Amino acid sequence: MSELPKTQIAVQLIGPDELILNTQKSVPRPGSYQVVAKVEAVGLCFSDLKLLKQFSAHGRKGPIVSGIAPSVLDEIPSYVPNDKPTVPGHEAVVRVVAVGEKVKQAKRGGRYLVQTDYRWLPTASSNAAFGYNFEGALQQYVLMDERIITAPDGRSLLIPADESLSASAIALVEPWACVEDAYAVRSRTALKIGGRMLIVADVPFSEKSIFELFKRFGTPGSITLLAERNPLTMPIDRVDSIAALPESTFDDVVYFGADPQRLSLLFPKIANNGLLVIAQCGLKFGRPVETAVGRFHYGNIRMIGTPGCDPADALRRIPASGEIRPNEAINVIGAGGPMGVMHVVRNLCQGVCGITVYAGDLDDQRLAALSAIARPLAEQNKAGYVPYNPTKNPPSVNYTYFTIMAPVPTLVAQAVLDAAAGAIINIFAGIPAAVGGPVDL
Repeated sequence: MSELPKTQIAVQLIGPDELILNTQKSVPRPGSYQVVAKVEAVGLCFSDLKLLKQFSAHGRKGPIVSGIAPSVLDEIPSYVPNDKPTVPGHEAVVRVVAVGEKVKQAKRGGRYLVQTDYRWLPTASSNAAFGYNFEGALQQYVLMDERIITAPDGRSLLIPADESLSASAIALVEPWACVEDAYAVRSRTALKIGGRMLIVADVPFSEKSIFELFKRFGTPGSITLLAERNPLTMPIDRVDSIAALPESTFDDVVYFGADPQRLSLLFPKIANNGLLVIAQCGLKFGRPVETAVGRFHYGNIRMIGTPGCDPADALRRIPASGEIRPNEAINVIGAGGPMGVMHVVRNLCQGVCGITVYAGDLDDQRLAALSAIARPLAEQNKAGYVPYNPTKNPPSVNYTYFTIMAPVPTLVAQAVLDAAAGAIINIFAGIPAAVGGPVDL
């Protein structure tokens, strides 16, 4: 390790809208399970700006709440949750220069693409990640711990990188993977077997509907009920108010009714990766419902519903994946930015028959640059391509698919209003986890 310098240059975020260029940041020496890597290339992402703006309020900057012993985290100097200064940069290619004696997979001299998302290590509203609550690559050297960067199935999150490719080209794999994952993702289509369920009923419901729900979609481990009348003969825990319920606890929440205020109070009770199932029983909400729209991205929660009283009918409507379908009218909102361009190009090149991609952006110059790339691809793949500026020439289309590139809750609300029956709304941009917004349900 004699080649490691004592200090390095690093960009550090030290608070909301506060960053410094630290020219004397120490270069760590690896512990027994740790590696130190020299950064070859790192891409800048709009997510880095969101981290700068939100800092400790960002869902991935909070402390890890489970999945690893706190004593292990105490041994990792690059673990910087809450208000500790952090180094951003998660689109990284590195070369390992030093390893601890108990490191099994990373090799000294090895060149790697860094996979950055630690989804098995949850925070209160998201999960741990490289470049967030673990220091990232906007520095010359970075320390990683093999106990963190090894997935539960044993795979290393350091992905070997070909020596023949440029570091900057390899670093682009990370944003492209994010784009692809947005479509390949498979949401949970059933209840969590053995999980915690909350049933809130403002209108009468039948035990038969719950039995049918469990028969078709799995049985939870426990049920908490808030209702004036209890039709269930199965074991339950009853509560008198939503306020008495713990936060971020329930894997599945079933709501019978259509009270906007009541429903808005249920969102904080849903655990990460949870389902909110709404059975309106023929009623209407009457006004938009304040929803936890930021948690659809960072908490991976999902909301489904039916106008009737059968919650099983709602679960049957969950699409198999986020993939585009034949004859889709796809509205990419914010298409002129770097990630928007990737979404447009990706969808035009999928070979899905009959699609038309509507590429919306407020900047005519960005649209022109996008069209120079997208038009030839659309012609080559026999797909439709329509660029538009929403302030000048918004198309009048019932869209069947939305990809939202800007972290603005009002865009989600408008997409709901503009959506055709059966449409998919893909909230790609990470609206802050704590941010809500009204949605017409």
